[in-house]
Amino acid sequence: MIDLHTHSIFSDGVLVPSELVRRAEVHGVEAIAITDHADASNLDFIIPRIVAVAEALNDVKHIRVIPGIELTHIPPSHIPSLADQARSLGAKVVVLHGETIVEPVKLGTNRAGLRADIDILAHPGLITDEEAAMAAENGVFLEITARKGHSLTNGHVAKLAKKHGAGLVLNSDAHEPSDLITPKQAEQIALGAGL
Repeated sequence: MIDLHTHSIFSDGVLVPSELVRRAEVHGVEAIAITDHADASNLDFIIPRIVAVAEALNDVKHIRVIPGIELTHIPPSHIPSLADQARSLGAKVVVLHGETIVEPVKLGTNRAGLRADIDILAHPGLITDEEAAMAAENGVFLEITARKGHSLTNGHVAKLAKKHGAGLVLNSDAHEPSDLITPKQAEQIALGAGL
């Protein structure tokens, strides 16, 4: 199992990266991306630290650690340039905080992200048919999430992804130890989303 959306103390998570990775490893995760929340104010602070810890841990752990970032509540017009900046700083996985129904994400975020150099549109909420088709066309994965609240639209996201051939990825969006999931829990979440 892989988990490409997690958070450490570099944003609103409660664990240092090493503990997050170890706890994920115990849960049966084989690869994990650390994707702390960022905008223009902290992108250049977070990514180099995650890159450094990933390099250090990949030398000694069986779990693969991937440096990433979650661009969060970014004005849609800024998403392309910040995604490019994240890549230049060493982010291997760029996640965009999508238009979840439980937060006031600016309308147009999903569409702007699908046109930018991102890998995953996290918790995209009530994504449209056109946006799901754009995700398929541009190779952006849509997220099925284990996160409370964000998961309310998993069934809708799965249905449109299947209809348009968009890739799906199931992530924990872990912020604390109890958010990490096992392969069995991931299977149940996928089944609950209609997959």
